[in-house]
Amino acid sequence: MSVRWETEGLQTVGIVCLVIMFLKLMHLLGLIDITETDSSDSDLELSTVRHQPEGLDQLQAQTKFTRKELQSLYRGFKNECPSGLVDEETFKTIYSQFFPQGDATTYAHFLFNAFDIDRNGSIRFEDFVIGLSVLLRGSVTEKLNWAFNLYDINKDGYITKEEMLAIMKSIYDMMGRYTYPCVRDDAPSEHVDKFFQKMDKNRDGVVTIEEFIETCQKDENIMNSMQLFENVI
Repeated sequence: MSVRWETEGLQTVGIVCLVIMFLKLMHLLGLIDITETDSSDSDLELSTVRHQPEGLDQLQAQTKFTRKELQSLYRGFKNECPSGLVDEETFKTIYSQFFPQGDATTYAHFLFNAFDIDRNGSIRFEDFVIGLSVLLRGSVTEKLNWAFNLYDINKDGYITKEEMLAIMKSIYDMMGRYTYPCVRDDAPSEHVDKFFQKMDKNRDGVVTIEEFIETCQKDENIMNSMQLFENVI
């Protein structure tokens, strides 16, 4: 499979890549397949792990998943992550398995930080399932807020050209030889310029969350990409 970078809708590249790569990671972790659960997982208890997740009722209140879905998600998570936690190196290792043709470590770093809500260097089941709930069951605004948080690398409430360029370069590094036609060295910079031409309404050199959401909601390509999250589980 190859990925062709079209001249229109370039601002959707990051969002589309986020969807596709995130779903691949879910598949690897066994989080997409919903099967019948047994009572041993009903309270999300696992005596041998270092981290005990929050109670099922609390997670059900915090997310848009049913009890059965949470049970299945937890079973897949604990099978791949028996410690109950995922550190960044493990996350990068899992993620990179899908992209042997490129280098996914930098993009995986950005994605890890988006899930690591409390910035403690590890992703708990709660972190993962709350983010998953937003991406799969959240409103368009909630999904766009999550995407904005991914692009806002230093979490100061703005996307700068430097941050967006880092994201775009990491996507190109990750896709490697699967990009078609072959990527020019200046292609990421060109895409960032197009992104800012469309998103930066007041031309102050940064994109705010308000500018990001307003522009995305008016863009048919971006709205279509948001639908890729739906009906996965």
